[in-house]
Amino acid sequence: MQAEAAQAVEPAKGRKRLLLPLIATVVLAGAGFGSTFMDFWSPLALIAPGPEAAAKKEEEPADRAVAFVAVPPIELTLAGGSHSVLGLATVIETEAGAVEAITALLPRVLDGFNGFLSGVDPLAFDKRGVLDIIKYELTARAREALPDLPVTDLLITEFRLK
Repeated sequence: MQAEAAQAVEPAKGRKRLLLPLIATVVLAGAGFGSTFMDFWSPLALIAPGPEAAAKKEEEPADRAVAFVAVPPIELTLAGGSHSVLGLATVIETEAGAVEAITALLPRVLDGFNGFLSGVDPLAFDKRGVLDIIKYELTARAREALPDLPVTDLLITEFRLK
C-alpha cells in the first residue's frame, strides 16, 4: 500500500518540475514587458547609437545641407498593345555641394531610368506596391550613374499612366 502511495506522489512531483520553467518564463516575460512599458529601459537603446553619435552628427560640416536636383520628366510609351503612356517626375536628394556635379550628369541618370522603365511589363503597374519597387530600382540606377556623388534618396513627385 505504501508503494501505491509513493507512485501517486511521484507524478505530482514530475508535473511541478515541468510547471516551474513555464511559470518562470511567464513571470520573466511579464517583468520585461512591464519594465519596458513603464519606460525603465528600451530594447532599442541596446542597438541604437548613443549620445556620442548624436554629438558627432551635429558637428558635420555645413555643406552637408540637403539639396534637391530635379530630374527632367519622363514620358514613355509602354510596351504591349495597350498604348499606355507613363509620366514620371523625380527629384534626387543630395548634399548642397554636389548639385552642380549631379546636374551635369543628368543625361546618364535619364538613360538608366529609361532603360529600366522601358523593360517593365505594363501589367505590373496594376499590382500593389509597384511604386515602391520602381522607387527602389530608380534609386539604385541613380546611384549607379552617379557613383562618386552622394545620392541620399530619390523622390517620385509625379507618377501617372495615361
